[in-house]
Amino acid sequence: MMTYQEQYQKYLDWVERTLPGMLPERPAEEGGQSDEAARYSLMAGGKRLRPVLLMAVSDMLGVDLSRALPFACALEMIHTYSLIHDDLPCMDNDDLRRGRPTCHKVFGEAMAVLAGDLLLNRAYEILLDAVDPACPGTLAAARDICRAAGGQGMIGGQTLDLAAEGRCLSAGELKQMHRQKTGALLLAPILAAADLAKAPPDVVHLLHEYGQSAGLAFQIQDDILDAVADARTLGKTAGKDSRDNKATYVSIYGLAEARRHLVSTLAQARQAVADLAPYGLETGFLTGFIDFLQTRNH
Repeated sequence: MMTYQEQYQKYLDWVERTLPGMLPERPAEEGGQSDEAARYSLMAGGKRLRPVLLMAVSDMLGVDLSRALPFACALEMIHTYSLIHDDLPCMDNDDLRRGRPTCHKVFGEAMAVLAGDLLLNRAYEILLDAVDPACPGTLAAARDICRAAGGQGMIGGQTLDLAAEGRCLSAGELKQMHRQKTGALLLAPILAAADLAKAPPDVVHLLHEYGQSAGLAFQIQDDILDAVADARTLGKTAGKDSRDNKATYVSIYGLAEARRHLVSTLAQARQAVADLAPYGLETGFLTGFIDFLQTRNH
């Protein structure tokens, strides 16, 4: 049986081999500079958590990985577009991403906007091409990914984040903002995989519980790392939340209490995995992902 890291590397390799071909290069006279800017950010590496999760859960549920792969790549394009736009001066105003200058620092603000737009639009093209009328789960998977990226998910969460600057949020408001801003795009690959597998409702419910808890835990750990890590380790600017007066688990609860929230949220994810045991699924990757969320340093 493969270890978590071996599984992760297997799915990561699939994604890394496939992504470049999903974003064709055009000559400059056809607007190719936006392609260049998009590829600069898309191929800058990163953990690829979202596409790897989609591939891993699909594999666990018996989905043909070649069917899952386009959905995984489209999801990574959506995530990368969000980072490009998030780094812009009108948003978080960051100069560093994945260990190198952000897209707008290299290509200018206008081209960075277009690069993000291109990645989002290309992701939807890929999703539409992957929809198979003979397999209704493909349409459901595309819908779940699109919904997670929109007003009910990431964009809605970003809106709440901007509105929360300088405010003291309630516990419920903070959790809702994080579940939309970050959690939605971490839940989406799990739900999309369940769609592709036509998983039974009870399994979908437990995967939803797992994904919600994992997504929230990821953001809580992000809040903690922003407060305690350095830019070299993070690959992006450290201390940005405090600089921008952001509402985070650390700013509202303090560092020690934020760490307790992380542990309790991960415990909820572990319980969801335990509850999946009667369904005969190989859940080792899900457990390994929880361990990664608890110990990651970037």
